[in-house]
Amino acid sequence: MRVAIIGAGTIGSALAKALAESGYKVIATRRNVEKIRHLEKLGVKVERDNKLAARNAEIVFIAVKPNKVSQVLREIRDEISGKIVVSLAAGIPLKYLKKEAPEAKFVRAMPNIAILVKESFTAYSTEDLSEEEVKLIEEIFSSFGKCVRIEEEYMDAITGLSGSGPAYVTVFLEAMIYGGLRVGLPRELARIAAAQTLLGTAKLLIESDKHPAEIREMVITPGGTTIDGIFELEEGKIRTAIMKAIDAATKKSKLLSLKS
Repeated sequence: MRVAIIGAGTIGSALAKALAESGYKVIATRRNVEKIRHLEKLGVKVERDNKLAARNAEIVFIAVKPNKVSQVLREIRDEISGKIVVSLAAGIPLKYLKKEAPEAKFVRAMPNIAILVKESFTAYSTEDLSEEEVKLIEEIFSSFGKCVRIEEEYMDAITGLSGSGPAYVTVFLEAMIYGGLRVGLPRELARIAAAQTLLGTAKLLIESDKHPAEIREMVITPGGTTIDGIFELEEGKIRTAIMKAIDAATKKSKLLSLKS
């Protein structure tokens, strides 16, 4: 299976790496190809020519910024006729993509930067694909993490939650590390302890099907250390801040949709 990635920036390069390591033949494009030369070590062919890349692929990923999507689709329109095209651009709806290139079969997807370690959460929507083609796309998405098909109306919220989510999580992680430093832990010990705690808790949540509150109650004991920490978190309105962050990012994605 030959896959083209148009716009190998941060997410596009991560996608190219994950797909190449999973055995796909990958062509990646970027105006400054020197920035993605390192991908050649993985067997990725790097190109400046978007049309050439799209012509020589069976599936095409569009990983450029939202304001460049229209320009790219017009450029490669003749090369993607009848092909599956996956747009990773935030806020760009399927109807807009279809208007720009009616002959292509579109998927709108939102992965996150955890593609780099093949632990991305990818939500996607499509109206064009057959069941066989959906299986093919899910096989590709599954090569870099978990994937879920959703109604397109939820894509902006997914962008605000999981697309932007790694940034929120790193703010929380950094705060935990600094907290460890404040109470005297060596820097590397604080970093590993915080990261593994987050990883282990997430795995427990997924594999146990427990509500987050149930896991929290497993840790809190009357008069113990954890309840004092929880009290400070509640006073700092951490939950409100996180919910506001997701709301703000969702609204920005919707704004991009309105501009399309």
